[in-house]
Amino acid sequence: MNTFGESVKITVFGESHGAALGVVLDGAEAGFVLDFEHIARELARRAPGTSELATPRREADSPEFLSGILNGVTTGAPICAIIRNSDTRSRDYTPNTPRPSHTDLTAHLKYHGFSDYRGGGHFSGRLTAAFVLVGAICKQMLERSGIGVTARIIQVGNAHGDTLDEAMRGEIRSAKAAGDSVGAVIECVATGVPGGIGGLMFGGMESRMAAMLYAVPGVKGVEFGAGFALAAMRGSTANDPIRADNGRIYTETNHAGGLNGGITNGMPIVARVALRPTPSIASPQKTVDLETGDNITMTVAGRHDPCLAPRALPVIEACLAFCILDAVKG
Repeated sequence: MNTFGESVKITVFGESHGAALGVVLDGAEAGFVLDFEHIARELARRAPGTSELATPRREADSPEFLSGILNGVTTGAPICAIIRNSDTRSRDYTPNTPRPSHTDLTAHLKYHGFSDYRGGGHFSGRLTAAFVLVGAICKQMLERSGIGVTARIIQVGNAHGDTLDEAMRGEIRSAKAAGDSVGAVIECVATGVPGGIGGLMFGGMESRMAAMLYAVPGVKGVEFGAGFALAAMRGSTANDPIRADNGRIYTETNHAGGLNGGITNGMPIVARVALRPTPSIASPQKTVDLETGDNITMTVAGRHDPCLAPRALPVIEACLAFCILDAVKG
């Protein structure tokens, strides 16, 4: 399915090398004055061709709004927008030689060879521009209620830190120079989220946010709060002591990441995602010729990011912002 959400819904359409990609945001309130400069800044953070650490593909990523907005104000109708593709190089892709660890093989198996193989088609990270567009709108609506969502890179390869520092940049440059790629970890924090938001089991906030985060190409791990580190703790350490101060109830620690039983507890929501190394690398890799059945070696062509993290920051923020707005409105 390409539609997600309950009270607010997002639908994504298009392909990496098609005429355009697009998105529909349904359920957004009427009468909200949008800041289009903010939307442009968010899209620029994700846009290709803006850094030595990113793919050289260049796209304007200028959205064209087709419905749901009149004179800069939301009408209450579905907001539909497209972002046109212009700098495509489809000759770099072939339908019969699946790139290792891409969706080429699984898409071929699922859709019997009819899926758009150019640049990954509908599976491409290019479509995360639609996430960012919707996220920029959701962030504006949340900010009015004092809710903020920010992300940072905390690990690239073997380099750890609080932001994209020189050691992390060095990991990316080293991988790029070797014709390789490198993975990363992004931490996203949402502040100002009131307690009591979310639901039971499949409607819990972890369930909702994890589902959307895993829709981001390259995300292979999601954790909340202390996450997997909780496995090495005892309950006496992992539990977050509850305190009261002038009528405000809070926890002294936040190992739970602002969530208990799928419901927000008023503390900051903390989520982390592990991003796999970009599977498109310049080094020779083993694959199969789907037409002949022969085992072959291929070198991936095209223009690709040596690390997904720098451009993924606004994408991860967008996922949390959308899920929080959806839950708040519900």
